[in-house]
Amino acid sequence: MAGTLSTTWFGPSVGIGSSEPRGGGSHPVATSTTTAATRHVRITVSPRNIGDSHHRPRRREPGFILRAGRGYNTVMKLSSALAALAADPHAPTDLARVSLLIARDAYSQMNPRAYQRKIDRLADQLRPRLRGSLAARTAELSAFLFEECGFAGNTDHYYDPRNSYLNKVIDRQVGLPIALSILAVAVGQRAGLNVVGVGLPGHFVAKAVEGNNEVLFDPFNGGQFLDTEACEALIGSITGRAFEATPEALAASPPGAVVARVLQNLKTAYLADRSYGRAARVTHRLAQLLPHDPSQRRDLGVLLVQAEHPGGAIDHLRYYLRAEPAAEDARDVQKFLTKALTEVARWN
Repeated sequence: MAGTLSTTWFGPSVGIGSSEPRGGGSHPVATSTTTAATRHVRITVSPRNIGDSHHRPRRREPGFILRAGRGYNTVMKLSSALAALAADPHAPTDLARVSLLIARDAYSQMNPRAYQRKIDRLADQLRPRLRGSLAARTAELSAFLFEECGFAGNTDHYYDPRNSYLNKVIDRQVGLPIALSILAVAVGQRAGLNVVGVGLPGHFVAKAVEGNNEVLFDPFNGGQFLDTEACEALIGSITGRAFEATPEALAASPPGAVVARVLQNLKTAYLADRSYGRAARVTHRLAQLLPHDPSQRRDLGVLLVQAEHPGGAIDHLRYYLRAEPAAEDARDVQKFLTKALTEVARWN
């Protein structure tokens, strides 16, 4: 159709994380890579849905602007945490704390420390029960969280953004694989069990580690244990591709990869709902975490145009066009830049 702008966005090329789309088979899936890879999200934008009042009301969508004032210290703490992970994705990080700071962007009245105390109380309840072998202690963690406390994977409403916000996962006791794994890591570590997250090609799981011994388990599916064969079968059924559960494939995901994946999940969920302002807010955080990835600046600029914040979009779109002048989507991005400049000119 004439006038239709169709762009394919090739997302983070640094290979430290990607979104968790629902895949084939009976399992919702999460994609992740530890080597250079690309992710593409296709969004078709027509003249109507970049500004025509007959398509949607002309209003500025809430959800992006981060202002000083209430919650300012929390905003700065998150910015600092993302900057540290940008400098070193392997930097020691309390993933539960960072996840709660991300949630504070969406829930401004939420007190991250209150939820950290809830995690501490869960760990206090678990700690005296951790006895015996590594497998026995891991089984106790799984039974406590996923049977007694009732945490479970949300298979009915997989793309609900609340599945990615740790405060809502704790409140509602359902979430995505990565969010439930972060909770298991936080509770286990605070109780004295070394638990880490593992990003597989179609799913996110966790494992308990002690010396050379490891116990892999699946928080999204009730904490069930996964041996090598079960892990390969699970990933094969989700992705439709053969998977070899090598030590490298089952290595712990660095904190930077985990945080990027959380943010990508939120970005995907908001894009699916056309919540462009909220998607822009999350993409702003991805740009902080991945400062050398021009595609995040491009996405942020496009989303700000769609959320009717054209003034904030201009620098990001210009940055992308300078950084990637020969990109296949350069002409499409230029159209968004022209749209933003035209809108801003109307203000003068």
